[in-house]
Amino acid sequence: MINVVFLGFGNVNSHLFTTLHKSNQITVKQVFNRNYIKMISPFEKIPFTDDISKVEAADVYIIGIPDDAILSFSEALSFQNKLVVHTSGGVAMNVLSSKNRRGIFYPLQTFSKQRAVDFKDVPICIEAENSNDLELLRSLGETISEKVVEISSEKRAKLHLAAVFVNNFTNYLYEIGSEILKQEDLPFNLLKPLIIETASKIETLSPQEAQTGPAKRNDVRTIEKHLHLLGDSQYRKFYELFTEELKQNYGKKL
Repeated sequence: MINVVFLGFGNVNSHLFTTLHKSNQITVKQVFNRNYIKMISPFEKIPFTDDISKVEAADVYIIGIPDDAILSFSEALSFQNKLVVHTSGGVAMNVLSSKNRRGIFYPLQTFSKQRAVDFKDVPICIEAENSNDLELLRSLGETISEKVVEISSEKRAKLHLAAVFVNNFTNYLYEIGSEILKQEDLPFNLLKPLIIETASKIETLSPQEAQTGPAKRNDVRTIEKHLHLLGDSQYRKFYELFTEELKQNYGKKL
């Protein structure tokens, strides 16, 4: 049985908490958060504290707070020589205070409070300073996911960068598409089959093989029509930038 304490209860930790609590190999000993949280059923019996000095003993302490607060928060912990990990994709392991054993437990997924996540296929990226802690984190990850992988802080930083491109930026493009349709009283649902098919194609094709559109074809007439429709819209700069990049990238293959 692995005993876990959650330090912070934002999007990532709240999802991890819900999932790990269901495992018969995990005991969630406690949740710490600076602000009071009323634990709802079936979690109301899990001990909660907003006093950092009253954090209970555990095998693993999982920090889930804003990136820029991880260093100072880990320094403020009253205990020593315990395994303390954080869940951030872009923060190095050595940012954690060295008074405790340091590690990473990073689930590579997008989390929203309104939507449950099935962790079975979510990659769990782990890192630790010694082999025993690494195996403990591997065991912890394997209770919820079939994809637990050891990745260094340097490589995880690049992975997080790539994730921002394929997730955060892509989702913002969905927002742009939604706004363009809204101006014409058209529903965003019209785009959903296209979005789903585009995402599904990379199961069998590389991103390069899946690329389509007027910029790849160097379809000047369609590109000019789109720019005319955009006029002086704030979204024009994105269209021009992506079109130029795609033309340069695929121009040699036309």
